[in-house]
Amino acid sequence: MKYLVRDKIFAIGDDYWIEDERGRHAFLVDGKALRLRDTLELKDPDGRVLVTLRQKMFSLRDTMTIEREERPLATVRRKRLSLLRNHYRVTLVEGTELDVSGRILDREFTVEYDGELLAHISRQWFHVRDTYAVNVVREDADSALLVAIAVCVIRMAERERED
Repeated sequence: MKYLVRDKIFAIGDDYWIEDERGRHAFLVDGKALRLRDTLELKDPDGRVLVTLRQKMFSLRDTMTIEREERPLATVRRKRLSLLRNHYRVTLVEGTELDVSGRILDREFTVEYDGELLAHISRQWFHVRDTYAVNVVREDADSALLVAIAVCVIRMAERERED
């Protein structure tokens, strides 16, 4: 399943719909303005919060957490010793690790578990400027989590570029 994402969702306080490949509303990204730390909520079309993305306040490396029902679900960090490409590590609470690698700022990267492709993020499917797709490859994958991971790593890479 492919989800259409526009880059303008990354402004804090902005709300934006992510659509599925049929053009239907799939997720609402709700940017929470006036918070001490960067916070976004990913909601279903009925307004239920599926996951919350938060920037960690005090961390040596840029880190974001993904929460479900106010409990930690995953931590996203930039991998330290990756010279050639952007590389992030997503650690789920139960210990599973996902690898995110590719050209993050170009919106051309993948999310993998133990070498198996879970999602491919790409602009190549669209001719619209500032638009990319999150293609969730596995049918049994948690689409909300994979979209949240894409949003997190792009935010982190852009913040790093600004610094």
